[in-house]
Amino acid sequence: MYRYDRYDQALVDERVAQFRDQTRRFLAGELPEDEFKPLRLQNGLYVQKHAPMLRIAIPYGTLSALQLRKLAEICDNYDRGYGHFSTRQNLQINWPELARVPDILAELASVQMHGIQTSGNCVRNVTADHFAGVAPDELVDPRPYCELLRQWSTFHPEFTFLPRKFKIAVSASAGDRAAVQVHDIGLKMLRNQQGELGFEVWAGGGLGRTPVIAPLIKAFLPEPELLNYVEAILRVYNRFGRRDNLYKARIKILVRELGAERFASEVEAEWAALRGGPATLTPAEIARVASCFELPPYRALASDPPALRESIEFVPGFAAWAKRSVHPHRVPGYAAVVISLKAHGVAPGDATSDQMRAVADAAEAFGFGEIRVSHHQNLVLPDVEQRSLPALHALLKKHGLATANVGLLTDIIACPGGDFCSLANAVAIPVATAIQARFDDLDDLFDIGEIELNISGCINSCGHHHIGHIGILGVDKAGEEWYQISIGGVQGPVTAIGKILGPSFSRGEIPDVIDRLIQTYVSRRSSTDERFIDLVQRIGIEPFKEAVYGTSH
Repeated sequence: MYRYDRYDQALVDERVAQFRDQTRRFLAGELPEDEFKPLRLQNGLYVQKHAPMLRIAIPYGTLSALQLRKLAEICDNYDRGYGHFSTRQNLQINWPELARVPDILAELASVQMHGIQTSGNCVRNVTADHFAGVAPDELVDPRPYCELLRQWSTFHPEFTFLPRKFKIAVSASAGDRAAVQVHDIGLKMLRNQQGELGFEVWAGGGLGRTPVIAPLIKAFLPEPELLNYVEAILRVYNRFGRRDNLYKARIKILVRELGAERFASEVEAEWAALRGGPATLTPAEIARVASCFELPPYRALASDPPALRESIEFVPGFAAWAKRSVHPHRVPGYAAVVISLKAHGVAPGDATSDQMRAVADAAEAFGFGEIRVSHHQNLVLPDVEQRSLPALHALLKKHGLATANVGLLTDIIACPGGDFCSLANAVAIPVATAIQARFDDLDDLFDIGEIELNISGCINSCGHHHIGHIGILGVDKAGEEWYQISIGGVQGPVTAIGKILGPSFSRGEIPDVIDRLIQTYVSRRSSTDERFIDLVQRIGIEPFKEAVYGTSH
């Protein structure tokens, strides 16, 4: 993984010192709230319903064991002993004291971490596939390009105060596990007919109040021009994006109003002035950053070792866990392992400090000391020897981290919702735990099969409900919490926005509604191989409407 050089470290250390003084002045009444707000936001500090919330950057979802232990220590010393992993591959702590936040940032800087640009109207944390570098279906490792974008965008003076927040995702896999089509800029790596490496560029996607699938604005961008072209997009957005209306300020609105063709032509004109300029990536610079992501010292191992086969047959719970949590690896004899943070009764994405330490220990004992955070709010060990899987399972089980529900109905994505967020219309965590309680039988979950269920507490869609196979959105009705259901959302190479079933439901009705959707699916699927989303695409949403409401709407 990337290691800071002296410039990186100096930049982060100086920002800590700056923010320490800004916080001191604010608490002393010397700095007004309206001046302090943009400063704290660009250091990842929100003011939530009950307390400040600090969002810590995990660039493209990659952590070292040392860093994860530091996060655990921070959760113990400055918070309540747990943290929340988000869909943007970051960590949020919900109870820090404002006066102590500069100390937290100093602790983070000691292990090459920070909260810079995890909020505010700037380029946010660049995300990637959580299997980057190990996925068999991957063209190249996209993380060096994410790192180049991170270095270029951090404190970029031209893009510190954009019309609205800005999110970039990079993918190099056929499956696109980074959801590039619902980002402000989505970059998918490919080779052209001459074998040259480059990018498909998608711009103007996003969820929230107006969900939009990004149009493809450039079919092939040469690798050296990555930063120049992204800068051209941001310049066009900075110039034409609206600042008079918060709800119309995102780039997706600009692309829609200009039209994709005109927006692309504006970008091309801007790029013409930048092409070949100082930000052009040279082979030496690409190689410098890529060298930080060199392959670890893999051993020559046989696939499917006897210890693995024996554990599948004889160790209780191992076969189910292996089926859901163990994923293919590009190197024979190795596997990538997803660690579910969705145990029943636990807020999705939450991990205690003890669990973080256990994962750090596992990363060192069974891998090369690296951990990933997934968009689904789980953790990943990317390099586990297959013969070590039984021992890993035993360790995870001791810490409540061996839930065998990855990719199943109870592997729920959920934002913190009204329990923490001042923007939320409704709670999300209690809804998630109620659904988990209803579907707590693992045999039933395996029979139901793969389903993505996403919950957002408000229209901002931090839980990505628009692209869940089943999406749940909290809405406010005369001061009461209600929930709107959509089905048919998909992320991936062919992204789709879910369709709303009809009128919303009270919180207590939601488990029954989900139950009826599942019963409809199980009774109408052509075989156990037909997934929920496949059935929705085949028969449409009307049968599900009838099952839920008793009649068509």
